[in-house]
Amino acid sequence: MGGCFADVSGGKAAVGCGGSNVVATASDEVVDCLFRSKGFQPLYTRIELSLSALKLSDLHTISERYPMAIVYAKNTDGTLKELGRTEMIMNNLDPIWHQKLTVTFEFETVQLLIFQMYGVDTKYHNLSTEMRPDLKDQDFVGEANCILSQIMNLRRGNITLKLRGRNVDDVRNLGSITVCAEVIIDPKLDIEMKLRCSNLKYKCLFFKCDPFLRISRIVKDGTHVPIWETEVVSNKSGPVWKPLRLNVQQFVSKDNPLLVECFDSSSSGNHTLIGKLQTSIEALEKLYNGKAGANFVFPSSHQDGHEKVLKGKLLFVDEYKEKEVYSFLDLIYSQFELNFMVAVDFTASNGEPQSPDSLHYIDPSGCLNAYQQAIMKVGEVIQVYDYDKRFPAWGFGGSAADGSVAHCFNLNGNTGNSEVEGVRGIMTAYRNNALRSVSLHGPTLLAPVVKQAAEIAAQSLSNNSNKYFVLLIITDGVLTDLQETKDALVSASDLPLSILIVGVGNADFKQMEILGADNGRRLESSTGKIATRHIVQFIPMRNVHYEDASRVLHALLEGQLLTYMRSRDIRPLNATNDLHHVPFPPDPLSR
Repeated sequence: MGGCFADVSGGKAAVGCGGSNVVATASDEVVDCLFRSKGFQPLYTRIELSLSALKLSDLHTISERYPMAIVYAKNTDGTLKELGRTEMIMNNLDPIWHQKLTVTFEFETVQLLIFQMYGVDTKYHNLSTEMRPDLKDQDFVGEANCILSQIMNLRRGNITLKLRGRNVDDVRNLGSITVCAEVIIDPKLDIEMKLRCSNLKYKCLFFKCDPFLRISRIVKDGTHVPIWETEVVSNKSGPVWKPLRLNVQQFVSKDNPLLVECFDSSSSGNHTLIGKLQTSIEALEKLYNGKAGANFVFPSSHQDGHEKVLKGKLLFVDEYKEKEVYSFLDLIYSQFELNFMVAVDFTASNGEPQSPDSLHYIDPSGCLNAYQQAIMKVGEVIQVYDYDKRFPAWGFGGSAADGSVAHCFNLNGNTGNSEVEGVRGIMTAYRNNALRSVSLHGPTLLAPVVKQAAEIAAQSLSNNSNKYFVLLIITDGVLTDLQETKDALVSASDLPLSILIVGVGNADFKQMEILGADNGRRLESSTGKIATRHIVQFIPMRNVHYEDASRVLHALLEGQLLTYMRSRDIRPLNATNDLHHVPFPPDPLSR
């Protein structure tokens, strides 16, 4: 059975339908469109919710009315936005609704969902869910709430919540609601091809030919949307280009028309068209299987619109591979676990914690300092994906009571165990132990912390565990060990580890930008070894809001984790051939 209830139907109807229950802001759609056009995964995932209830309270009129559930999202300003509502079930206190509600799940956002239950007047029976009765005239049965990521974190993909009344003092048993979440997975396919051409001398008779290919998708109105351009191969009439990789967001479907254009490159930008070919991924696959070539054509100079077939000028497909692509969420749902670690800067440049100007100042009014804000913003998002919620928490650059300086010490003061319980545990260890027992010192050394995190990640590999680690480093200062840190990062680039550095205060963070490889180059160690991938993302807190920091975290995981997994051909443990609708695997805690 693919869902939580016996009569839960599949979700193919919701794939790509853009129905009225799909919730996405205009800005989400614009950004998503931009990302898709560049071949990246979308910034959010569509989730289908199925609802059922049990032992609803038999209010004085509920037996004469029909139970209906409504799902709301709570906005940051406290207002509610309706996401959708179920149909009405006739005279049933244990309803199972067939109407599915599609919502968008954003990994980087804490999304509070509120489920309200009503007994609806019988006159609305057999009317569609678009016919919305005035809720003031209906009987309120009860409500429940949860954070969407709580459901997503559960292996079985469902959660049962007790209904409560609007009055906090109402202690009656009003029944329960069960929410089942299933991911709506669009087909995800990558095509890898190696292309070559022959006899490209038609427009290059007296000069050397420097050809390149441009591949465009042909849309309904006949216009061309470029999706790939090869490198220029110098002085070749029979060029072979490096393998290219197209994903389904770029070519849409295997039979969607594509235009392949071959140009002779010019430094002025006025490239000369050698020939063109209308084709498709399906047709290119046939060329590969038949070991055949396809002729280019050239537009006729006559007004009749005929095109000249260029005999001998052929396009060949020497390699063709199809590869199913998995997203970050696919991996998380498939028993891969994120493990969160944090390291806090205790160097003297932060200012004495007793001073209101200090970045470590604890405000009696309860206002969080920069370090507390960073811990909460990142920790709240990622902790739901760390199943045991026990986080190694370190400090660096501080001195103990005996005057010794430690560049990686445990925030909780326990020399034998650095782990704390949840984000609140980090906050408690930071405020109630470290700030009281550790003096600010220096210098700012990051290499010891990076090495400690790398050691944990390496140990997980030796145990064959399905874990990926995220280290949050919060710092205010300029590094003293820049090269040593680069060496540690290069060494760690082979491990299942990503590092998010959050800069607090107004220091010059150019060194952090170097570590983040913002120039596009991979880090190089002192011995000349190049990092196998980027594993660092830097973000200054002073210029961003919560949403921006969250999107950086999402981009870090979506990019770096997937790069790691794909480079090792790591697939979801429950990989299935059903590309359209993938149910959650069983909850290991229930075994």
